[in-house]
Amino acid sequence: MREKHLFEYAVIRVVPRVEREEFLNVGVILYCADQKFLKCIFEIDETRLSAFACKIETSIILSNLTAIEKICIGGAEAGPIGQLDIASRFRWLTATRSTVVQASKVHPGFCVNAEETLQRLHQQLVL
Repeated sequence: MREKHLFEYAVIRVVPRVEREEFLNVGVILYCADQKFLKCIFEIDETRLSAFACKIETSIILSNLTAIEKICIGGAEAGPIGQLDIASRFRWLTATRSTVVQASKVHPGFCVNAEETLQRLHQQLVL
């Protein structure tokens, strides 16, 4: 049997009106320490987003999601947060925020392959 590894994930949400707490799932962030894996996948369905929040600018949402992706990758291009270790970057990305783009609570699980698990969660929770 293949070895299973602990992973943690959070759903990336667009919350157009924070005070109403209504959201649209647009992505997933997955972290697996054993596999040294931190990655996000996101997809904006502009039709759904505009039906949900007609006054929101998709370009701003995309800019925020791209910043999350850069921080997952790490390095100088991701700014000071991108210089942190992988676990710290995940914790920073999933910290509670009252912003238009935010992460859900963190959920744990076990996986054999972090990339395959990320793809499956994206299919189940976003698409």
